Amino acid sequence: MPPRGLEPAGVALVDKPSGPSSFAVVAQIRRVTRARTGHAGTLDPFATGLLLLLSGRATKLAPALVGLDKRYLTEIDLTGRTSTGDPESDVLERHASPSEDELEQLLERLRGEVELPIPAASAVKIGGQRAYKLARRGVEVEMPVRRSTVHALEVVAYTGETVTLDLRVSSGTYVRSLAIALGGHCVSLRRTEVGPFSVDDAVGPEAFTAERLLTEAEVLERV
Repeated sequence: MPPRGLEPAGVALVDKPSGPSSFAVVAQIRRVTRARTGHAGTLDPFATGLLLLLSGRATKLAPALVGLDKRYLTEIDLTGRTSTGDPESDVLERHASPSEDELEQLLERLRGEVELPIPAASAVKIGGQRAYKLARRGVEVEMPVRRSTVHALEVVAYTGETVTLDLRVSSGTYVRSLAIALGGHCVSLRRTEVGPFSVDDAVGPEAFTAERLLTEAEVLERV
């Protein structure tokens, strides 16, 4: 590894594929830069989209980036509820989907300031243990409620059984919680923006090179 003052430093815009964990992607980028690497917010393994990864001395920018608003595109199956709110667990029940008018009424309640339970399959600690580890063991716990702000929530497509939503939310919002509140679960989830940064400017982990790092000055100019 190069001396700390000479290691590549900056922010990487990476388009995470579905499958690997965010930490696996962090490790992949670290192998390219050969510098210590952190992140400004993770994505679930099934999710895709924008990760902001911090390399070298740019890791100190994390406090300025982790609180930025996020934008997502998600498809929600309105006919089935899972324990995790995503496709990584079995469907617990099937039911009729809401009509278009009923759906709009449900969505209106989710706009603005909302309080929703954190999904059981999250990294939040309950009694000193990660919630997702308890969930995997079949331990049922009462999940804490988190206050979030849904700045924008628009319907992109509605099939009668699924709905695709474009939403912009405050940092720390669980899109899976919104899906659960609609009586369904996320089929897909893609992060398209983090603050002023867009996935359109990102590359997949396999295409990333150290030359693509945004400098600290470039990042601070945007935020």
